[in-house]
Amino acid sequence: MSKRSVRRTRTMRAIRTKLMAVLASVALGTAVLAGCSSGDGSSSAAAGASSTSSAAAASVDGSLKAAAVLADNQDVHAEDGDTDADASEAVEIELNGDSASAEGDGVGVDGATVTITAAGTYRLSGGLDDGQVVVKAPDAKVTLILDGVEISNSEGAAIDIADADEAVVVLADGSENSLADTDSYAEDAEANAALYSAADLTIGGGGSLTVKGNGNDGIASGDGLVIQGGTLTVDAADDGIRGKDYLVVNGGTVAVTAGGDGLKADDTEDADRGYVAVSGGTVKVTAEGDGVDAATDVVVTGGKVNVAAQASDDSSPHGLKSGVITVLEGGTVDVDASADALHSDSAVHLAGATVTAAAGDDGVHAEGDLVISDGTLRITTSNEGLEGKDILVSGGSTTVTSRDDGVNASGGETSSSDQGGQGGFGGGGGGESVGDYTAKVTGGTLVLNADGDGFDSNGTAEITGGTVVVNGPETNGNGALDVNGSFTVSGGTLLAAGSAGMVVAPDSESGQGWLSATLDSSVPSGTTLHVVDADGKVVATYVTSKTVQNVVFSSAAIKSGQEYRVYAGGSSSGESTGGLAEKTGEPGSAEAIATVTAGEAPEGGFGGGPGGGRG
Repeated sequence: MSKRSVRRTRTMRAIRTKLMAVLASVALGTAVLAGCSSGDGSSSAAAGASSTSSAAAASVDGSLKAAAVLADNQDVHAEDGDTDADASEAVEIELNGDSASAEGDGVGVDGATVTITAAGTYRLSGGLDDGQVVVKAPDAKVTLILDGVEISNSEGAAIDIADADEAVVVLADGSENSLADTDSYAEDAEANAALYSAADLTIGGGGSLTVKGNGNDGIASGDGLVIQGGTLTVDAADDGIRGKDYLVVNGGTVAVTAGGDGLKADDTEDADRGYVAVSGGTVKVTAEGDGVDAATDVVVTGGKVNVAAQASDDSSPHGLKSGVITVLEGGTVDVDASADALHSDSAVHLAGATVTAAAGDDGVHAEGDLVISDGTLRITTSNEGLEGKDILVSGGSTTVTSRDDGVNASGGETSSSDQGGQGGFGGGGGGESVGDYTAKVTGGTLVLNADGDGFDSNGTAEITGGTVVVNGPETNGNGALDVNGSFTVSGGTLLAAGSAGMVVAPDSESGQGWLSATLDSSVPSGTTLHVVDADGKVVATYVTSKTVQNVVFSSAAIKSGQEYRVYAGGSSSGESTGGLAEKTGEPGSAEAIATVTAGEAPEGGFGGGPGGGRG
């Protein structure tokens, strides 16, 4: 590793350690404040905690790729070949209902309890009606081949790997295996899952394993847990599959039903641990808690992940949740959650995965950076679509449907000291505070279908490339565009259509021409609109998906100071992006319904000066 890489790794770990410490402190402070009766003191302290949390969140670079994030984490213990156990050399253990027998050393039998005390490979077959397999082999690597095993235990875990250096569970090809534990554990019980390991645990093979976690978790490791293969079906009273240091899925088919969280890594003390990574296989989670919950990072680079996080009470579980950063770089991710589909206490990077999300709250929520650089994101339903402190769309294809804002760059702290604005509402003089938040589009495609504000920043906004289409609100209390501070367009294509009550347009200092046309009257959904220059050339064709009365358009074809007309009617054909035709149509006998000068905001509207919108 180069000196530069070493310095970068140390820096990242320092940032992550600081972030985790700050978030833990904020959580503790919030809990303490909940018990305070002093209104002034509580409010002041809460504001300070919010500010500190926001600063910590902002310290994580949301553009980090999966390789960089994983390189900064603890190395995975599993190696190729770990689950290729040779059964011919294994110690045979036969389970016989209320007893067992073994052929070889390293095994002790006491009634229905089998205890393994030495390194090696052990092949288990048969069943225990009310018994347990225990591993007590300090500093040893123990491999258990399950070949037609059925174990239930009314007093604890079915398999308890209490002491070992590393444990491997191999599901023999074609075998069917099942484990079930007690329905009640003591609060301080260490082994509290049907399959529990105090050591690093690897699961693989070509067979199947059904796990019933009656008393707590289904499968749990006090260190790292890696799934290499097999078919796992887990039904747990609390968490489905939990690895304290990390939970990694490289292959196999995993189906989890959980009363708590589905997949979980919960080490909150070490900055390089507590992460969940999926690189292959198929994962399906149905949980009443968070679908995937990582104390630090969630990283998906391949495979298929399907998560339904729906609570039966008034709690609000998230689909995929991370404490530091979520990176979705490959594979397919489908999420349906009561709260946020994707949630991070710091950063989210959509970097190449195909993601479909339905959310009761935000589609994607990041306390710090929210970056979309590649892949496909489709948010089918949400309260707010994309919400973060600093939102950057630099690539990929993103489609958002929201009941409120489509994009919302926001947070807890704002300041009115840097707000511009000139005269009335033009130039951002709406009287709203301008916070340290940004919404930027430099590439890719962003299509918003919002009932609230469409493209919204409580700070500044900037479009330098890509294509942005906003199918905004029909009611006058919101706008297709809403920017508190400066809003510039210097490249790309912007089409924003919506109501005319709260119109925001780009600043006059924008490097690219733009126009904002308030129509003589609203036009219904399905209306074909054409933007035509003074020479009669159609520069844009757009088909409305809602009732609209204002259209903002910017592209390289618009020249500031020149006159343009908007026509309703005519034809549109071919492919479109959110209603904006890739090829302009023909006005035909269409009627001119607005005439505007590029670079001039409509009377009474926002925009056209230093500053932005109204918030």
